[in-house]
Amino acid sequence: MSLRAHLFSRELLPALFAFVLLALATLAIDALLHALGLLWIGRWLGIPGTLLILASTAYSLRKRKLIRHGKPATLLRWHQALAWLGSLLVLVHAGVHFNAILGWLAVCAMLINVASGLTGQFLLDRSRRRLEQAREQLRERGLDEAELNEQLYWDSLTFDAVRQWRVVHFPITAAFAVLGLAHIVVILLFWNWR
Repeated sequence: MSLRAHLFSRELLPALFAFVLLALATLAIDALLHALGLLWIGRWLGIPGTLLILASTAYSLRKRKLIRHGKPATLLRWHQALAWLGSLLVLVHAGVHFNAILGWLAVCAMLINVASGLTGQFLLDRSRRRLEQAREQLRERGLDEAELNEQLYWDSLTFDAVRQWRVVHFPITAAFAVLGLAHIVVILLFWNWR
C-alpha cells in the first residue's frame, strides 16, 4: 500500500466517515419519523440534542481548568461522542421543516463546527504521529536528547502551530452557541403557551 493510500485510509477516511455517517443517520431517522407519522418527535429532539452538546463541553472546561475532575483523554472521547450524537439529534430536529433564517444559520454553524472539530482531530492526530515517528527514528540512530530536540525543532514548531487549531475552532463554536441560544430564545418568546 502506498503512503498516500495509507494516509487516506487510516487518517482521512475516519473523519470523512464520521461526517457522512452523521448526514446519513439524520436522513434515515427523519425518513423513519415521516414514514411512521411521528414528526412531532423530531420537534422535541432539539432539547436532548442541545443537552448532549452542552454536556460535551466538559472537555473544554477541563482543558481550561474550570473543572478539575475527569481525565482529559476520556473527556475528549466523551466530547467527540456526545457532540456527534447531540448534533445528530439537532439535525433530525431541524429536518427540512423550518422557515426561519435563524434556525438555518444555527444548523449551518453547527455543521461547520462539527467539520472543524473533525478536521482539527485529523490534523492533530496526524502531526502528533509524524512527530513521534521522527523522534523514534532519530532515537534509533543514537541521537541524544539535545541533538534530538535540535533535529525536531521545526517539526515541534509545526506541531505547536497545529495545536493552535483551537483558536479557529473556538470562535466557530461561539458563533454556533450564540445562534443556537438566539433560536431557543425566539422559540420560547413565540411559543404557544396555552
